[in-house]
Amino acid sequence: MESHEWRERTEEGTRYYRASHHGDRWTVLTTLKTDPDWETLAPEAITEDIWRALRDIVWRKYQRRRCPWDRVVEIDRMLGDEPSPETR
Repeated sequence: MESHEWRERTEEGTRYYRASHHGDRWTVLTTLKTDPDWETLAPEAITEDIWRALRDIVWRKYQRRRCPWDRVVEIDRMLGDEPSPETR
């Protein structure tokens, strides 16, 4: 299982995200800094901005050889930004 974490500053405060990949399935959790409980986002509630932030995290991990190329391609497919084979 792979886990990727990041945070964003919002009007509500600092929001933390944790995305886990297990068995060809992504699970995204979120919480506010002031809230101790993590909330699981439904697949339809995950916005394009969240997927793009996750893709950026996974891309940077791939560049440091900490994540396989397949994860980047999988997220690109979900976003409709499928990379061409020669860009790898």
